[in-house]
Amino acid sequence: MKFGGTSVADGSKIKNVASLIKRFYDAKNEVIVVVSALSGVTDQLEKIAKKASEDGKTSDVRSFMKNIKERHYSVAKEAIAGEELKAVVEELNARLKDLENALISICHLRELTARSNDYISSFGERLSAPILSASLKSMNLSSVTLTGGDAGIVTDSNFKNARPLLDMTDIKVKERISPLLQKQTIPVITGFVAADDKGIITTLSRGGSDYTASLIGAAIDADEIWIWTDVNGIMTSDPRIISDARTLPTISYLEAMELSYFGAKVLHPKTIEPAIKKGIAVRVRNTFNSDHPGTLIVNSHEEIKDIIKAVTLIRNVALIHISGSGMAGIPGVAGRVFTALGRIGANIMMISQSSSEANISLVVDESQLDLSLNALKTEFTENIVKDIFYDKNICVIAVVGDGMAGIPGVAGRVFTALGRIGANIMMISQGSSEANISFVVNKADSQKAVRELHDEFKLGVER
Repeated sequence: MKFGGTSVADGSKIKNVASLIKRFYDAKNEVIVVVSALSGVTDQLEKIAKKASEDGKTSDVRSFMKNIKERHYSVAKEAIAGEELKAVVEELNARLKDLENALISICHLRELTARSNDYISSFGERLSAPILSASLKSMNLSSVTLTGGDAGIVTDSNFKNARPLLDMTDIKVKERISPLLQKQTIPVITGFVAADDKGIITTLSRGGSDYTASLIGAAIDADEIWIWTDVNGIMTSDPRIISDARTLPTISYLEAMELSYFGAKVLHPKTIEPAIKKGIAVRVRNTFNSDHPGTLIVNSHEEIKDIIKAVTLIRNVALIHISGSGMAGIPGVAGRVFTALGRIGANIMMISQSSSEANISLVVDESQLDLSLNALKTEFTENIVKDIFYDKNICVIAVVGDGMAGIPGVAGRVFTALGRIGANIMMISQGSSEANISFVVNKADSQKAVRELHDEFKLGVER
């Protein structure tokens, strides 16, 4: 079971989480828990670390430490009953002292490395996990706190976005977690936090708690991996746009991966990968509506009832056009585009190239636009490329569903529906899996387009 930041935002919510864990544990389940930082804490940690490196003011650090101490002490007092409170306060004191020392060192050095950033940002989970574990102990359950590294997750040393070494992780997680389960002890493990093979703290990139849960679940051959969040599951569309959007009871791994990459924020995109390897079902459930069955993510459907499962909208993206008659027939132009963008760490969400080879269009996150443009202009100083221009006034819409594969006319229905509302399609992309059609439209047309497609495929109707 993984619990996100909104599920453990305060003391009463942590007590609710502990009660949920106890309920399923008492029903004779073996339970492993992965927990995120208290809501908003990781952002605050990264902000103060950056501020310390730029301004070097120890007074800012002490002010921050006062606030973070008060919040965690208050949460602990509300979440923990009896004698367990004293022990967890001592543990929090030790970790908070380590955090303060690290931040003051950054003030003096006026430097924040990726390695230091990982160390600082790891404290959110390293403070929340002991509180949840102690809350379980106060309910007469045996529990122990582990960091992701303690639990056996081993990564490379690519700080801020470490990649797990899967074979080593599988072995170490089994070695360290299985004995705890045999002793009927519930491990409470820090999400997002891991360690390299030297034992140095690394992180799995933001949102990595889901990935932690999946890595551990796959390593110990769990029956299911549950992602507890603040919504009832994965929905047919954003309920803020579509009033009749509904929770999907079952989707496939492929559909879940497409949705996580294309705008559905319920799951971290990497979550499904370890589960696929072991064929383990992943369930998304609502911490605040625990009787709702949520969405079950499985290998495939025995029967595909819906051609389309969901329509998602991605905002804050930009379209880059690269064009020039000199590109036609010149080998390696696309390779140079990707290499240039790869050097600056830009994530290319979509790509399209005309058959004439005279232009390439691609979509990047808007926050990476300026870096991407500079990288491309630096790469193409000769006359091969004539123009590089961009458009920020766009959104990406993705239509997702396993049922599209091999079914004629789906794309026709999509584009006919968009034609009815006069939406201008600026770029189209479809993967070979046929589980996703993505396209770029003007921002002004985006919400109308999502509503029209949701209606066209009757996604609000229970099957």
